[in-house]
Amino acid sequence: MPIASQQRHVVAATYLGWALDAFDFFIMVFVLRDIAETFSTTITVVTVAITLTLAMRALGAWIFGRLADRFGRRPVLIADVLLYSMLELATGFSPNLTTFFILRALFGIAMGGEWGVGASLAMESIPGNWRGTVSGLLQAGYPSGYLLASIVYWIAFPLVGWRGMFVIGALPALLVLYIRRAVPESPDWEARQAAGPRPSIWDVLGRNIGLTVYVVILMTAFNFFSHGTQDLYPTFLEVQHKFSAGTVARIAIIYNIGAILGGIAFGSVSQRIGRRIAIVIAAVAAIPIIPLWAFAASPIALGLGAFLMQVFVQGAWGVIPAHLNELSPPEIRGTFPGVTYQLGNLLAAANATIQSAIASGLGGNFAWPLAGVAGICAVIITLMVGFGREARQVEMRGATPQNAVP
Repeated sequence: MPIASQQRHVVAATYLGWALDAFDFFIMVFVLRDIAETFSTTITVVTVAITLTLAMRALGAWIFGRLADRFGRRPVLIADVLLYSMLELATGFSPNLTTFFILRALFGIAMGGEWGVGASLAMESIPGNWRGTVSGLLQAGYPSGYLLASIVYWIAFPLVGWRGMFVIGALPALLVLYIRRAVPESPDWEARQAAGPRPSIWDVLGRNIGLTVYVVILMTAFNFFSHGTQDLYPTFLEVQHKFSAGTVARIAIIYNIGAILGGIAFGSVSQRIGRRIAIVIAAVAAIPIIPLWAFAASPIALGLGAFLMQVFVQGAWGVIPAHLNELSPPEIRGTFPGVTYQLGNLLAAANATIQSAIASGLGGNFAWPLAGVAGICAVIITLMVGFGREARQVEMRGATPQNAVP
């Protein structure tokens, strides 16, 4: 198979892996009320499942990242896709709330493994001048999964209920067949294996402790930015605005199209203007959209606000796969991007529960906690990235440790 064709298969497989992982995650946000009714509890209690999923992603990133650095990106990606698909299937058969929480926590481990392994496989397999566009495409997999969940909810939920939605979420297991047939191993990982023994991960982290702390804090802000504008938005539309399931699904489809477009556009432009500038532009542009997104009343206005908000939120995110992989020490690239990203997720894991609790304290008004998280995070990201660093020109195939961190 020609090299260019292999690289396209890698990009397609890693995009699909993250999109289908996100699809399995976002099924949850559409059925919070229904799960609460089944288990005779409140929506705020059920949001603990989201918190558990997000918190456990850090553990998954560490486990699967270490396995990928040792045994290769491709076989570990296959195992991870199978695991998250099977756990999604099991969730649909939860007999009680405790079992449901346990299964969502285990799903979080599998979900946490996919992004880091897939992103390192993609970034190590493609030419350097592809990175910005592929970064945007990979991160667009996340809203693509949300979009797919929106469509499936709209069409299938009235027929299969919340349990059936999770059963449908097992279908990503079929992706394994494509990965086994068409996706090669990372050439950068193979070159490092041939080069001899690798340094200890603790030695590498010790040499890069400042970078590690910086990236974890940055990814905490990024995860609050993303989950704070996504996870409770369907509930906000359904509970506060009393919109029907069809209206909620249509608005979700609209804003996820915006997220996909934003991720690809800003990822691509970052290849020309730089990672930092692209992220800062997107984060700043999100701020004036907040009033329309959180405080409008009509479905049309809220749909427009949500579309624009996700263009810029996911536009900033579209740069992240390339940015983190470029900053990563090359010896632990299977581990570093995923773990720092998911540690940020761990620190932001309580977002949905916090926002829901604040909304309950305000008499069911979700607008203020949504607006507050979006605005604060946009400012923090702007400052941290604006005064941070990037390594856009780093070579990945056979890159030396000195080249990885400028």
